[in-house]
Amino acid sequence: MNRSAVHLAALVTALLAGPALAAEAAPPSVAYASIDQLQQRMDAGTLDSRQLTRQLLERIQQVDRSGPTLRAVIETNPDALALAGALDAKRTKTRGPLYGIPVLLKDNIDTGDRMLTTAGSLALADAPAPRDAGLVERLRKAGALILGKTNLSEWANFRSNHASSGWSGRGGQTKNPYVLDRNPCGSSAGSGAAVAAGLTTVAIGSETDGSIICPAAMNGIVGIKPTLGLVSRAGIVPISHSQDTAGPMARNVADAAALLSVIAGSDPRDPATAEADRHATDYTKFLDPNGLKGKRIGVVRQLAGAEPNADRVLEQSIALMKAQGAIIVDPVVLPHLAELGKPEITVLLYDFKHDINAYLASRTGLKVKTLADLIAFNQAHAGEEMPWFGQELFEQAEKKGPLSDKAYTNALAQAKRLSGPQGIDAALKAQHLDALLAPSWGPAFMTDPVLGDHIVSGDPTVGGASQPAAVAGYPSITVPAGFAYGLPVGIVLFGAKWSEPTLISIAYGFEQHAKAWQPPQFLDTVGGKPVTTIH
Repeated sequence: MNRSAVHLAALVTALLAGPALAAEAAPPSVAYASIDQLQQRMDAGTLDSRQLTRQLLERIQQVDRSGPTLRAVIETNPDALALAGALDAKRTKTRGPLYGIPVLLKDNIDTGDRMLTTAGSLALADAPAPRDAGLVERLRKAGALILGKTNLSEWANFRSNHASSGWSGRGGQTKNPYVLDRNPCGSSAGSGAAVAAGLTTVAIGSETDGSIICPAAMNGIVGIKPTLGLVSRAGIVPISHSQDTAGPMARNVADAAALLSVIAGSDPRDPATAEADRHATDYTKFLDPNGLKGKRIGVVRQLAGAEPNADRVLEQSIALMKAQGAIIVDPVVLPHLAELGKPEITVLLYDFKHDINAYLASRTGLKVKTLADLIAFNQAHAGEEMPWFGQELFEQAEKKGPLSDKAYTNALAQAKRLSGPQGIDAALKAQHLDALLAPSWGPAFMTDPVLGDHIVSGDPTVGGASQPAAVAGYPSITVPAGFAYGLPVGIVLFGAKWSEPTLISIAYGFEQHAKAWQPPQFLDTVGGKPVTTIH
């Protein structure tokens, strides 16, 4: 985008917002500022939440809807500036770290306001949700500013095995801001791309298996998939109550820890969070630059070896960890890893039918009431909803019976046992480990709407390490660790249930010495040229 186009886009945004917005002097760029940096500026009086929000809305206009057209943000909050002004008026010296900080939410997270919650589907676009999701209530209570909703893989990538990550009927195809013809991975594609591109300070994603870890890794940011039950799922469009969780996505570990501190805790609307208050804490207490020292970290070689660039970055990361005092146990065998896939998909299909029907019953003003209605809607609107891929996962789920079926209860018990007590727990115990380590994923693959993602089961070109922690419901965190041909590559750390403090300490210690993060250049292709002058 040339300079005149950038100026025009900013001017249009200002005029649409009204005279008061157009008259405000623009402070220095906030695109890649951390929460702490922003709070320091707001405490000093050189920035306020309304100015911060205005700058990010302008950047969304310039980068997401013009120029590179990332399509990371599916909708901005029409009340964002008014809300920011109200927060400024109430700001005091005593405030939490997220006060006045803009947050983008994945578009499967309910907000009881004028924004829609659609999971990317036109089927849910008739009316907004009736109330905030549990985690949104916590964000608002902490003074966070809900800036908008992010695009995602439609239905959190649980409609077809041939889907293109980051595509939805409502939002189109999200691009990777590092190299635009590459995929941002899913399903929290928009959250990952938006954080990477400086469209928001932090964002919330959700994961069933890989949907925080993969987009965070491929967009070069930090993503935390919390222990299942640490963060409420109430008011989130579901796939599976057995595996779903929301979590933070940020450009650094400190910001992710601050965001997790706010959204963690028990919620009577989600029975799985009954123990959360006993474990939720201020996770910023564990931001130790020497967090690697003395930690015993096991390398899961079964989750490596799929992609040479990821393996190279892994070896560099191991060397750094050793240099900072970590005790590396290499290799560590993760038992039963190859046995998780079959029971997992059985559980997800049963859960989805049960959980999506329950969620739809909570929504008013929608024409669709059941999974069967969603299938019929997609058939009736195939040109908009199914131009590239079908809905075979929907159809398979619809054929499943109740959660009392023996096929379901056996699969669930097997999946949890093999991934948790006999999997991750056994590996940790055998070597007295604090955490397990693997490549998060390989560098981002090309976006391919015809053939879909290049990360299907058994594809040797791109590896992924999300499954064990996802199935067990245990925490994992991905951190930027290096680059390959201008594309980010991350490492993932995972561990026992409720081990977020340990994982955050290790991740922060690694981050502070690796210093791997770099802003995206919005290249048109690998080795190509930037498509915009905005960075």
